[in-house]
Amino acid sequence: MKIQRNLASTRQRWLKKPIQANRLQLWLIDNGSLTSRLQQHFSKFAVKPISVKYAKLIQDEVALLHQPNYQIALIREVLLMGDDQAVLFAHSVIPRASLRGAWNRLGRLGNKPLGATLFANPKVKRTALSYKKLTPNHVLYQHATRHLTQNPDVRKPPYLWARRSIFSLNCANIMVTEVFLPDLLIEG
Repeated sequence: MKIQRNLASTRQRWLKKPIQANRLQLWLIDNGSLTSRLQQHFSKFAVKPISVKYAKLIQDEVALLHQPNYQIALIREVLLMGDDQAVLFAHSVIPRASLRGAWNRLGRLGNKPLGATLFANPKVKRTALSYKKLTPNHVLYQHATRHLTQNPDVRKPPYLWARRSIFSLNCANIMVTEVFLPDLLIEG
């Protein structure tokens, strides 16, 4: 029983450093604005909103955001597009209390990048990045790959690298998880 619990917590654990991330390593560990880096890397950049809704948090987000299990938050999911290809899936969790004050408009960003808003304010603090290889049984892998292709003959990757951190401003927190999609490393 104890071994099963430890194994389950190990699978949920996020890493302090990406291990064997190969060609994605530099993208994963970059502490700057990923939006800005994508805008420099691709001649054409866009944010494609997928959903903005109130929902329950994923289990491993509950403890990090110090929220009760039953609490709902505003969940924003978007695809970041580079040269008309989905290169990154972003999942942002904004607790209701964080939608007040300076961040009261974050729920209405539409196709504007959240990163541009967060990095524009020098008072915003960011926690250290954490990393995870998402496998097909992880809900974020499922959300990210749902939008990769409509062609049933194209196989989904065995895993996707993700990173996440929490941005804070005046006691308001936002967790941003970025899932790196296979087309990021395809050179056009």
